[in-house]
Amino acid sequence: MLLSSKVIKDSGIQFGTSGARGLVEQFTANVCAAFAHAFITSIQSQFNFKQVAIAIDNRPSSPAMAQACAKAVQQLGLEVIYYGVVPTPALAYVSMQDNIPCIMVTGSHIPFDRNGLKFYRPDGEISKADEQAILNATAEFEAITDLSELTINNKAAIQYVERYTSLFDSQMLAGKRIGIYEHSSAGRDLYSPMFEALGAEVIALERSDEFVPIDTEAVSEADKQKAKRWSKEYSLDFIFSTDGDGDRPLVADENGDWLRGDILGLLCADAMNIEALAVPVSCNTAIESYDRFNHVTRTKIGSPYVIAEFTELSNKYQSIAGFEANGGFLLGSDVSVNDKEIKALPTRDAVLPALMLLAAAKEKPIYELVHDLPQRFTHSDRIQNFATEKSIAILSEAKDAPQEFITKLGFDDYSVECINLTDGLRIILVNGDVIHLRPSGNAPELRCYAESDQLEQAQYIVTKSLDNIQSF
Repeated sequence: MLLSSKVIKDSGIQFGTSGARGLVEQFTANVCAAFAHAFITSIQSQFNFKQVAIAIDNRPSSPAMAQACAKAVQQLGLEVIYYGVVPTPALAYVSMQDNIPCIMVTGSHIPFDRNGLKFYRPDGEISKADEQAILNATAEFEAITDLSELTINNKAAIQYVERYTSLFDSQMLAGKRIGIYEHSSAGRDLYSPMFEALGAEVIALERSDEFVPIDTEAVSEADKQKAKRWSKEYSLDFIFSTDGDGDRPLVADENGDWLRGDILGLLCADAMNIEALAVPVSCNTAIESYDRFNHVTRTKIGSPYVIAEFTELSNKYQSIAGFEANGGFLLGSDVSVNDKEIKALPTRDAVLPALMLLAAAKEKPIYELVHDLPQRFTHSDRIQNFATEKSIAILSEAKDAPQEFITKLGFDDYSVECINLTDGLRIILVNGDVIHLRPSGNAPELRCYAESDQLEQAQYIVTKSLDNIQSF
């Protein structure tokens, strides 16, 4: 017999900002089974269920990991419902409606040589306390020696599409030409039919048989040029894409310019008349200066922290939501849209913000909606393959002497007004610019976020900061 806590500890896998992440070689069959056993046994005393749902993204390593998790579920005498390749929010939504837990096999946006597991209780995404319970669980299980074949159930895909097509008029997007940048997204087979069901003419763009790690917070220069080229070549009104597991949106306006995720979230929340928001500290401060929300709470980065604030907000406000700088939109309460109720979905979703933006764009073009917002600009990028220990050491030094640190970064003429340690190191300068450094919770990367009154300045801050850090 194997012990879940020992197998997990020996694997070296830990939880990041959202889910357990690691190298594919670390996720052996027994490690996947250990996580599944630990998760299920840690919540069995709180919920009554006889089924567990599982789905995957398009990574080559995901099917075998799902089979190992399924074997563990079956060892516990529970039935497995396998939804195949679907977006994470589709799996979470159908599981919440059925009041059962689920496991999503995905590494989200990180490279294909890595993967991960996301866990959802019957009432939604697990908390940080739940993560610790999984790591500390002492579930005994038999070693995995064979993997069962899984049969795909289409229910999650069908219900996810219906969640949105039923919310809007079937001709809402009539006359619109929408490009779907499919790459290897888990939702690529759902998006075209969904937009077509709302009246749009859809053009499928660049489907890939190899996994493409799209990071919506650090859009590559190649993808920026693609969007502009596609927009012009196909006369597109809108381009829609997501990260690998379909919970972070990437959308472009009529000019082929990708929108920042927090700007998309802001426009979505405004269109939905949301009263109170929970957003990570890295999001654009235009959210507060826009002055359209009764309350805005700032959290650490990661969906569990955003979701944790929903309980507090629900005591005071009827409509609550959150979003992240990556664009993932979390609906914390049931909300009325077009006199129809849309159920809460307190996990990142890519489709809702895209459709709400398109609904708002019936009045004026997307680029005008963006221009009408307070003009604060953010930019972000990352150093990949940068040891987390090194990032932590750099930030520790910077925290103790922030003025000396920004000078070391090459900003000799800048003065520090204050620092914010909510998550990583956020340095607010006297001129209003922001430099925010933070080790990634999912991979060995150091992220840099910047904010300024000018986009070029925000880009300059990020580029110069990361270039100088690499030369330290």
